[in-house]
Amino acid sequence: MPKRHPNIVYIHSHDTGRFIEPYGYPVSTPNLARFAEQAVVFRNAYCACPTCSPSRSALLTGMYPHSAGMLGLAHRGFSMPDYSRHIVNVLSAAGYETALAGVQHEASAHGDTPAWQVIGYDTMISERVEAHTAAAEYIRAEHEKPFFLAVGFFETHREFPPVPDESTPDRVTVPAGLPNVPAVRTDFARYVEMAGVLDQKVGTVLDAIEAAGISDDTLVISTTDHGIAFPFHKCNLTEAGCGVYLMMRGPGGFSGGKTVDALVSQIDVVPTVCDLIGVPVPAHVQGKSFLPLVRGETDRTREHVFCEVNYHAAYEPMRGVRTDRYAYVRRFDGPRRPVLANVDDGETKSYLLEHGWKDVVLPDEALFDRLWDPEEKHNLADDPAYAAVRGDLAAAVDRWMRETDDPLLTGTVPAPAGARINSAHDISPREPVA
Repeated sequence: MPKRHPNIVYIHSHDTGRFIEPYGYPVSTPNLARFAEQAVVFRNAYCACPTCSPSRSALLTGMYPHSAGMLGLAHRGFSMPDYSRHIVNVLSAAGYETALAGVQHEASAHGDTPAWQVIGYDTMISERVEAHTAAAEYIRAEHEKPFFLAVGFFETHREFPPVPDESTPDRVTVPAGLPNVPAVRTDFARYVEMAGVLDQKVGTVLDAIEAAGISDDTLVISTTDHGIAFPFHKCNLTEAGCGVYLMMRGPGGFSGGKTVDALVSQIDVVPTVCDLIGVPVPAHVQGKSFLPLVRGETDRTREHVFCEVNYHAAYEPMRGVRTDRYAYVRRFDGPRRPVLANVDDGETKSYLLEHGWKDVVLPDEALFDRLWDPEEKHNLADDPAYAAVRGDLAAAVDRWMRETDDPLLTGTVPAPAGARINSAHDISPREPVA
């Protein structure tokens, strides 16, 4: 009798970046920290797009957003043209039952068809508020077939909860690159509160797996879509925007609290899962399995990680690439001022606007030497000493765009009919849209 495929539990958060305890940040997340001690922790994992629906679609298809066709936000009128490429359909064909608890952001309802059915899930077991408890009940139940369970949390998306007392903000360390002032400390303290809520909910799901006695037969994937919802993070092609936590525990070598420092992209998750369970990698997949990294068969599986932005609340086309040492970002058509509608409202944003952020001039190209500038603040694109590096990375982006038939090659990428798009000159994503 053939061995049964492992169960797969995909636990995903909103807007968390790497700001959790296992990545060294002073954000108390004890359940995620305990999980990290049992899992493989990828220290240099990146999303393919630091905006919600495109990032998730990339992870769950193994394709770059422009290849998958998800160029903007599902709730604003964007969708993938072919949901058969979503991992739930790949796994269904391999004999899995598939279930969703809580948040997904890859699709919206089509007429009378709910979004989870548009994607291809067998069942929707809970909306977002009770996703953790519904997921725990599902895990503890008997299952005739292996299951894929996606557990999606709204946390740590804004709006953040209030802090418990007035002194709390003075005990936080704000993210590097943001002003260390009371308004920003208060804002980040509120993020920390929500991260604690996320951690408690994740703990409920992890405890259920242990209580059901299926830990050894279950691959748990714990990650987020992109950087935190602060200025210079989410919707930016920098370390702060594209860097994500990614931890995996289960059969096939995903154990022992190991750390992997090699570059990986979230588009590598689908081929890795296929590799692990022994099913063919679909032809549409553009990622690379990182199972050889986990098994110690190689010290790297890729030289480059590519990333992009098309639409968030507003149109802001960018393409980028990063290597072990360098990061390169190119802006395309659009204003050379911050696209503020693509930044979630909050105390930090307000503080920066009060101090002239709206008038900052942005470069057409940016190059960062991550060895000497890990925060990616000093643009070296015009430095003659880095001309060769700039040329190599610019050529890599050009080559990637051609190989993936990037629609940006032919000019402005149009939004689908009926999509709700802010002007690039709007201050807030809450302003009326066209």
